[in-house]
Amino acid sequence: KAMCSSKLQTGLLVAGYFVYLLVGAAVFQALERTAEKQEKIAAAQMKEAFLQNFTHLTVAEMEQFMKHLTEAIQNGVYPVGNVSQIEDSNWDFSNSFFFAGTVVSTIGYGTVRPKTAGGQIFCVFFALFGIPLNIVFLHRVGKMLSLLCKKLGKFLYEKGMRKKKIKSLTLLFFLATGILVFLCLPSVFFQITEGWSYSEGIYFAFITLSTIGFGDYVVGKQPDRNYFSYYRTLVAIWILFGLAWIALLFNL
Repeated sequence: KAMCSSKLQTGLLVAGYFVYLLVGAAVFQALERTAEKQEKIAAAQMKEAFLQNFTHLTVAEMEQFMKHLTEAIQNGVYPVGNVSQIEDSNWDFSNSFFFAGTVVSTIGYGTVRPKTAGGQIFCVFFALFGIPLNIVFLHRVGKMLSLLCKKLGKFLYEKGMRKKKIKSLTLLFFLATGILVFLCLPSVFFQITEGWSYSEGIYFAFITLSTIGFGDYVVGKQPDRNYFSYYRTLVAIWILFGLAWIALLFNL
């Protein structure tokens, strides 16, 4: 019975966690999308005006243009290419879900961030409740993984292996499979999808899963590459399980 209720608790926790992220994503999208669209239109108009007058701009006007351009880029708006990019939003659902995930996991890349007052205040409360929820979630997933670990240990013990040797073997097994599944393989995937070098992929994976999150490399952000539609959602799920694996390592 205890086992059954613990399974139910885990199921509810996982469901609750994902619902929390999905609702958060929907709210961020609702609060930020319109403001971002206006920003993109303004950037496109600025570029148009520049292209019409750039032969006789004064130094001061040129400086002003550079300043606005830098601000736009810092805000995640790249006035490159044609108007169709106004339709590509940093706050579509996949991106918003990805953002919600980086908030609760405290990675915080800083490349996409809420700019409206509503979005910023919501972000404070979302993180306030989301970060503890994330810790509980990771702890629970880590626990489930360590049960697997115990089963493996029991199996080896019945085969006549010594306890000390079992401990170091299971740790080694989880370390090796984790490095393979969460660092080595994803880096190949990033190499193909993002066009990074393999070492950049490893660097990105480590900086992300250690929750340092510099934001110098972020997935799905290059304006000239075509990504498949749920790419960032997949990466968000990789991050969650990667964090759970790290939590398990600390447990072990």
